[in-house]
Amino acid sequence: MNFDDYCQQKAAPDGSGTYYALRRAPATKQPLLTALFALHRELEETVKETSDPTIGRTKHAWWQSELGRLDGGEPTHPVTKALQAHAGDAAHPMLDDAGRAPLAAVVDGFGMDLDQARYLDWPGLRRYLEQTGGAFATAVARATARDPQAAAAWAAPLGSALLLADRMQNIGDDARHGRIYIPIDELQRFNVTAADIINRKYSDAFADLMRFQTGRARKALQDDLAAVPPAERATQRVLRAQAALALALFDEIERERFQVLHQRISLTPIRKLWITWRTR
Repeated sequence: MNFDDYCQQKAAPDGSGTYYALRRAPATKQPLLTALFALHRELEETVKETSDPTIGRTKHAWWQSELGRLDGGEPTHPVTKALQAHAGDAAHPMLDDAGRAPLAAVVDGFGMDLDQARYLDWPGLRRYLEQTGGAFATAVARATARDPQAAAAWAAPLGSALLLADRMQNIGDDARHGRIYIPIDELQRFNVTAADIINRKYSDAFADLMRFQTGRARKALQDDLAAVPPAERATQRVLRAQAALALALFDEIERERFQVLHQRISLTPIRKLWITWRTR
């Protein structure tokens, strides 16, 4: 298997939302963007699917070292080899100082998951979202933006909103891995405990909590989509398609009365195709 095939299978298997979102990118940019999403997936698996914290930290440290090897021109992993091979043109360099910064920030952001599984309040959770989701969206946006140097100003907030949406839509799965991305003070405000979520306990209080959480995430997506400069809307079909998919999934979750603890609610492949195709 070559590194491009590896990245495709890791990041965007057929029928996934990422698969359809990436098809909205220019063909020449799809391999680079696929490699970026594969890196994101590798890092997420490192911290999310490793039960032993010591092993998780060892794997995370390896990825930090691998980014150093990428910087030195000697990557060893299929994902970093793909990043090197598709590092962008002169207008969109991914491995110059400005391009490496968001990649390093993404790696460090996922490291936060190894240090804490709960957040006391919204400002604390927001820092995690900005460090991880915001940095990743900046890297993605820079790959195709008309003005890569200005991308962080509007891409980082959108990336934070996308990660928040993902965490709200996958609360049950995250809880099974020991992580809850709802601030503790908000759980207390709605009289829902972490044990309720881990034990998949539904209640009117949980529905009210989820209504608040999804409402905040939905508004963030809508506001940050509107903030994408008109000149960049066509260049950012991947991020915009992801946001459209997230908004549609919130509709499904609300129709299912927030029954997200015991199952992962999803969109059908044909609906994903339709939603992403409409992203112009």
